[in-house]
Amino acid sequence: MATTNTDKRDETLTGDEIVTTGSEETEGNAESEGPEETAPAPATAPAPATPAEGATGIAAGAAAVVGAALGLASLTGTWAGTILTQRATLVGQIKVQTGRAGDQIATLYGTPWHTTALVNGAFALLAVIVSAVALSRPRATWAKAVAWGGLALGVLGILVSAGMYFDLFASLPALPKSGRPGS
Repeated sequence: MATTNTDKRDETLTGDEIVTTGSEETEGNAESEGPEETAPAPATAPAPATPAEGATGIAAGAAAVVGAALGLASLTGTWAGTILTQRATLVGQIKVQTGRAGDQIATLYGTPWHTTALVNGAFALLAVIVSAVALSRPRATWAKAVAWGGLALGVLGILVSAGMYFDLFASLPALPKSGRPGS
C-alpha cells in the first residue's frame, strides 16, 4: 500500500520569473493511507553576472561614451588642434619673413586651416571606430543609444573636416589681379 510519487519538472529561468513545466505521475493502488505531501521545489534566484559579462557591459558603455565624446570633439575642436594650428601659423610666418614662402595667403591661412581639418578629421575617425566597436558588443539600451549618437557625430565630423580640408565651405582668399592698389 505504498504510493510512489515521481515528480518530473523542468525549471527555466526567464528574466525575473521561473517557469516550471513538467508532470506528476502517481502510481499505486487505490488503498493509499492518505495523501502524501511533496515539498515544493526551491526557487532559484537569477545567477549573478559573471565578472566577464559585467566587464563586457561596462566596456561597451564606456566605449559608447568615449565615442560620443570624440565625435563632439571632432565638431568643436580640441586643444591638440589649436596647438597644431598655432604651430602651422608660426611656421608660416617664419617662411614669409625669410622669403621662402611662395604664396603668403596659403602659407599663413590655408595651412593652419587644413591642419585644423586634419586633426578634427582624425578625432572624427576615432569616434566612428570606437562607436562601431561599442555597437558590436553586448550592451545596455542606454549604451546603444549613446554609441549611435557617437557614430552620427563622428560621421558628421568626417564630413565637416573633409569640407574644410578641400575648401568646400570657403575658398582661400585671393589677391586681386590688377597691379594697382584700390582698383
